[in-house]
Amino acid sequence: MKKRILVVLDGIGDLPTPELDNKTPLEYAKTPNLDYLALHGKTGLSQPLKQKVAPESDVAIMALLGYDPLEYYTGRGPIEAVGAGLKFKDGDLMLRANFGTLIDKKIADRRAGRTLTTEEAKILAEAINEKVKLDYQFEFKATSQHRGVLIIRGDFSDNISNVDPGYKRESYYSTTQKEMGLKKCKPLDGKNKSKLTADIVNDFVKQTYKVLNNHPVNEERKKRYLLPANILLLRDAGITIPDLPPKKDWAAVVGMPLEIGLAKLSNMHIIKVDYPELKTADVYQNLYDCLYAEIETAKKAIKQGFFNTYFIHFKETDVPGHDNKPKDKVKMIEILDKEFFSFIRKYECVLVVTGDHSTPCTLKGHSSDPVPLLIYGQDMEMDNKTRFTEKECKEGSLGKLYAKDLLIQADF
Repeated sequence: MKKRILVVLDGIGDLPTPELDNKTPLEYAKTPNLDYLALHGKTGLSQPLKQKVAPESDVAIMALLGYDPLEYYTGRGPIEAVGAGLKFKDGDLMLRANFGTLIDKKIADRRAGRTLTTEEAKILAEAINEKVKLDYQFEFKATSQHRGVLIIRGDFSDNISNVDPGYKRESYYSTTQKEMGLKKCKPLDGKNKSKLTADIVNDFVKQTYKVLNNHPVNEERKKRYLLPANILLLRDAGITIPDLPPKKDWAAVVGMPLEIGLAKLSNMHIIKVDYPELKTADVYQNLYDCLYAEIETAKKAIKQGFFNTYFIHFKETDVPGHDNKPKDKVKMIEILDKEFFSFIRKYECVLVVTGDHSTPCTLKGHSSDPVPLLIYGQDMEMDNKTRFTEKECKEGSLGKLYAKDLLIQADF
């Protein structure tokens, strides 16, 4: 039986951009190996959620793994808490956190310029855990650069809005929005528990600013003309973990807390990517180092072949979309094509290549656009599409599939 490999290129979908002669990064990039796979496979589009919804990665990847978010999603906070290895019980409030930059009561950057080093984040996290005072026990863990997870222990409601202005709470999940004003957490129903929870979150966020704004780490960052990481932005509350049907004989090559959490909850064997730490302000050099680490870890796992099915996640292709750096997105695509897909095209397997969502450089955020999709290695009639791009895949015989139905189509 052929091995099965699901490759998720985070945020790979895009729109034409003037900097690339009005082409998308996939159209502009030289990708002979991806194009070979497209020519000898079937193509189409993957719709992460319903139309006109710009999703976060949590619900998008959950859907790609075959779990309908409408049925299983309980918030991003619990998934990342699992991925970060934190202890919790039902009722504890779990939230995704970003170190952000607050200047003159406005969010200057939701990610502190992406320049927060691993060591800086660790020191700031220790200050938060030591100096923020609540009537409830809590634990904050810095996970990767500007990212973190917060748990407040007790019996809380998750029906509250986000503080992070980049994502608006829409019923059970969050969607991208383009606002930079600091948001107050609000109850989304009339229950006392929801009001209490929102008040605690607001108190916590307010205290993080007092603790972090003049912290020596941030004073030193300002001297180097770097944005201070002076506030925690919280979003995607949850109070219970999702109960996902287990997958049998799957392995996940993952490095970020979200994907690790989803893989653990799916009963996958975790092959963790050992990311190089960010030690300087050269964010993109670190991103390329991380991309190469992912590629080498994935190739090694596939060569060993201990499992029947592999979920491989490449995070880096999402970041240039958020930063409006289309040429870096092109470079990352070309690296993946040369270093990973050249290897995978010689490997006998059933391969699915797609993205969790689109992150167009011109929008600097997620969009509702469907994502290119490729299935290779099945005994099926080929499309003869010559490129793996948004336009070519739109005309593919697979048509447009909802992400949650993709694994069924690919016979995984």
